[in-house]
Amino acid sequence: MLIQTRTITVQKGFADQVIERFSAESPVDSMEGLVDRTVMVNRKKQEHDEVMVMIRWESEEAWKNWEKSDAHIQGHRENRGKPAPEYVISTVVNMYEVKTIKNGKGQA
Repeated sequence: MLIQTRTITVQKGFADQVIERFSAESPVDSMEGLVDRTVMVNRKKQEHDEVMVMIRWESEEAWKNWEKSDAHIQGHRENRGKPAPEYVISTVVNMYEVKTIKNGKGQA
């Protein structure tokens, strides 16, 4: 399993715009190998808000297939040259290879 995280730091009060964008239906949702997409928010920081998007893939190969898909490439082509919204302070993307998953007692 491969997990991609995208942590978007925004000016205080702007998290909902980012949450809405990453919660909307997307071509990635129908991509083979996508496990799920989770959107989380941390509003506890005093100076800014953070939105984290976590996308879980069955494998690195599944993620690579998305990266080279027509839908993904077209999305980037449409946004090329467009500046990020002014309220976005930074975006950090990380990739993690999952080594172990331990289910809780209440999970199958």
